[in-house]
Parts: sequence; C-alpha cells; structure tokens
Amino acid sequence: MLWSRLKGRGKGQPIFRRQVPIGSIIVDFYCPAARLAVEVDGRTHWGEDAQAKDAARDYWLGRQGISVARVGAGEIYRNLGQVADGLILQAVEQMARLSS
Repeated sequence: MLWSRLKGRGKGQPIFRRQVPIGSIIVDFYCPAARLAVEVDGRTHWGEDAQAKDAARDYWLGRQGISVARVGAGEIYRNLGQVADGLILQAVEQMARLSS
C-alpha cells in the first residue's frame, strides 16, 4: 500500500526505491537523494530482541549518513495518505538540507 504512494513521483520530487540493499541490510524503501531509509515495522519488530536488532541497524545506517524513518504497519493501514505525505515531506526537507 505504501509503495503505491511513494513510487512514481514527479519531476523535482523525491524518488523512492523498494527493497534496497545497503551493505548487508535490505531496507524497505530508500530515497537516495535524501539519504532516507524507510522501514515498515509490523509485529515482528515488537519484541526486545527485534528492537535491539533494529536499533543496531539504525545506528549502522546512521554511520553511513542515512537517516531512518520507522513506520508502524498499523499506522499505514489507518492513515496511508498522512504517512506517505509525511515521508515525502521528510525526504524533500532532507534533500534541501543536503543540497545547501
């Protein structure tokens, strides 16, 4: 569902890719121009071990200069438009910061 909103942006808009490998990590979505990874977290991410693994991944990605936005799967189902718009806005803002 989220991919349907993130793909195919117009000229000057952030371009997201799906299932992108970065090192040994595969992120759900990635906007290279904004250096923004988007991870969709479902119930498999709720446990302590999973959260520790996610934190380690986020830390490693951060060391590569990549920001991570984590979005709950339930939030996507409840507010798809808001979630997609928020991620696009975040990417646009980061693109502006990176280009200045």
